[in-house]
Amino acid sequence: MAKKAQAASLKITLVKSLIGSTQKQIANAEALGLHKLGDSTVQPDNAQTKGKINKISHLVQVTEA
Repeated sequence: MAKKAQAASLKITLVKSLIGSTQKQIANAEALGLHKLGDSTVQPDNAQTKGKINKISHLVQVTEA
């Protein structure tokens, strides 16, 4: 049997504090599941996720999962 191809994923880690960020940036971080410094989450590699990452790129570190 052939294995199903897995969808690409991104591991996103909050590396800078949300203190001093705008409300929209905080909302984007929370939508990605990032609440505290050091939090990590795995999200699908799609346009919506990349748009959120682009808004808070100075606060997060992104790697392929």
